[in-house]
This record gives sequence, structure tokens and C-alpha cells, in this order.
Amino acid sequence: MAAATSAAWAQRLAGVRGLLLDVSGVLYDGGEGGGAPIPGSVEAVARIKQSGLKLRFCTNESQKSRDKFVGLLQRLGFDILVNEVTSPAPAACRILKERGLRPYLLVHDDLRSEFDGMDTSNPNCIIIADAAEGFSYQNLNKAFQVLINLENPVLISLGKGRYYKESDGLMLDVGPYMKALEYACDVQAEVVGKPAPEFFQAALKEMGLEAHETIMIGDDIVNDVGGAQRCGMRAMQVRTGKFRPSDEHHPEVKADGYVNDLAQAVDLILQYAGK
Repeated sequence: MAAATSAAWAQRLAGVRGLLLDVSGVLYDGGEGGGAPIPGSVEAVARIKQSGLKLRFCTNESQKSRDKFVGLLQRLGFDILVNEVTSPAPAACRILKERGLRPYLLVHDDLRSEFDGMDTSNPNCIIIADAAEGFSYQNLNKAFQVLINLENPVLISLGKGRYYKESDGLMLDVGPYMKALEYACDVQAEVVGKPAPEFFQAALKEMGLEAHETIMIGDDIVNDVGGAQRCGMRAMQVRTGKFRPSDEHHPEVKADGYVNDLAQAVDLILQYAGK
């Protein structure tokens, strides 16, 4: 049995040259005081960097600017730099510039700095992210009013996750609020972030690798695992963060492997990737 299991992992992980890591639920659980690292994750990131494998941190985090987010992770003990992070806000800014869009920002106050310099007068689109307490009726209704009065409404969402995990439980993510605006305004949101193919392709370009050379490690069976697999990547799901046992029996998405945590994933990759 052990030999068969080893052979299976060797086949699944052969030729891996780079890793894409989700952050929330894989590296740490957010919460009071900034949250806490998931046991073994700080050491696992250090081992990846020592191994010579390429690494990108791929997150839909949209409550903080990248600078603040990376600062938090550094305080928690992670070896991480801003230029190693792929996140949706910079991609959204590129879209705004390319299309001459002026956004109404339904975002967390700590994310607003990512949109400094953008023209927000007389908005002709909505940017929605995980605004947390900013998801008041007043703010949602303002976004609705902007969209419903546009001849060609544009709704851009920094992800579409349903929920995420913090130390005191599961928390609503941006997806349910995005769906509310879609329903109210009869519009289809443009998702920037996981699981959009463009998000993963941007990370691959930054790594200089092809999809078949990389593996995504995440806690979200749909956005992390399914999104990466649709781009031709392999993907593992950790049993931390938002993981639910039912994920291993998802009707549409099956991970290339399920592991207890990032530390176990790194153990397997370092053992079998070169075979």
C-alpha cells in the first residue's frame, strides 16, 4: 500500500518547478490582532524558498493594500515580499486605465490606497471587494444606484468567494454581495482574481513557468483548485482554513491531492517533484 501511495504521489508531482500558494486559510487564519499562522506554515514557506522552487503568493485578499498585507505576514514570521504577491487590485487598476473607467469604490478603507490616482468623479463602473463593515445598506444601495442608471453597467469584483475563515469562525466574503448587485441590476460581474484564468496566467508569467510545471495549493476547492486546474495546472487542497470534508466529494472539482496542511504538501513536493 505504501509503495502504491508513493508511486501515485510521484506521478502527480513529477516535474513541478513552481508553487502558487493561497494565503488566507493556507498560511494563516485572520482574526483579532491580525490572526495567527497555521502550525508549520512559516517553516514550510522557508523550506520552499531554500529548495530553489519558484514561488508566488496568490491571494484574493481585498481588505488591505499589498503593503499592509505583506507587513502583517512579515510580523507573523513569514519570509515574503510585496513583489512576490499576485493580487487582484493591481489588475483592476489596469482595467480601469485601459478602458477609461471611473469607479465607485465599494471596498475596505485599507484597500483604497491601491486606487490612488484613479478618477472617481461621476462614476461609470463599480469596483467591489471585501468591504467587511463597509457593506452597509447605504453603501450597497449607492453602488446599485450607480449601476442601474448606466446604459452599459460595469461591475468589477475582486474575487467571488462565498466565505473565508478567521480564528473565530467563517466570515462572509465578497461573493454574496457581488451576487446581490448582479441580481438587482441584471448585470454579470467581471471577476478579477481567483478563479479567473487571467489571474493564474498573470502569476505564471511572473514566475516564468508553464502551467504544467506548477501546482496551486489552496483551501478553496472551487476558486483555488478548480480555477488552477482549468488553466492546466495541478492543484492540492489543504484541510485547513475554509476546507470542509464535503470538498473531497465535490460534484465538479477533484483536487490532484488532499493534504492536512501546507507543511505536509511541502514534504510531498520536495520528496517527489523531481521524480
